[in-house]
Amino acid sequence: MPELALYNREGSQVGEVQLDENIFAVEINEHVVHEAVTAQLAAKRSGSASTKTRGNVSGGGRKPWRQKGTGRARHGSIRSPIWVGGGTTFGPQPRSYAKKLPKKVKKLAVKSVFTTKANNEELIVVDKLDFDLPKTKDMIKVLEALNVNDQKVLILTTGKDENLYKSARNIPGVKVLVASAANPYDLLNNDKIIATKDAIETIEEVLD
Repeated sequence: MPELALYNREGSQVGEVQLDENIFAVEINEHVVHEAVTAQLAAKRSGSASTKTRGNVSGGGRKPWRQKGTGRARHGSIRSPIWVGGGTTFGPQPRSYAKKLPKKVKKLAVKSVFTTKANNEELIVVDKLDFDLPKTKDMIKVLEALNVNDQKVLILTTGKDENLYKSARNIPGVKVLVASAANPYDLLNNDKIIATKDAIETIEEVLD
């Protein structure tokens, strides 16, 4: 069973924490991680691009000129796609880019990323991160004590801690996320992961 050092807010080791090997020591599946990240990014696309076809453009209710005898090409509407101001052929329409993945695949992707982070010593576990008041300075001190103040950091916590969130929101490269919402993209998009001991327990419960 893998173990990680347990730190306090001052950056001192106060013990060790046992990690679930079914989450933090699995066989890494890069393909599944790629699929999960791709699906997550695709779901963020708005898909709101919209063009007008010849049926949506105003005007063109009558034939511009008679069919024969003018010497010109025959046309039925001035809103044909080949006319200036006409409709668009096969233009983008509102759609959803969402890609569905089985729950087991999503879980395996998160487990693979957590295993990677643990193996690369990019996962830091702290006993707690409680703030009496929202103070950015206090959060900066914690990051400096853990030697991650110059890196992109994702902080995993249990529940929505307003004081913690407000203490970190103005620090560039720092993001706070509820542990139960941990996802492959956010985990990979940060250099270090800081998780409270309670957050680790939540992760193990959710991914079990």
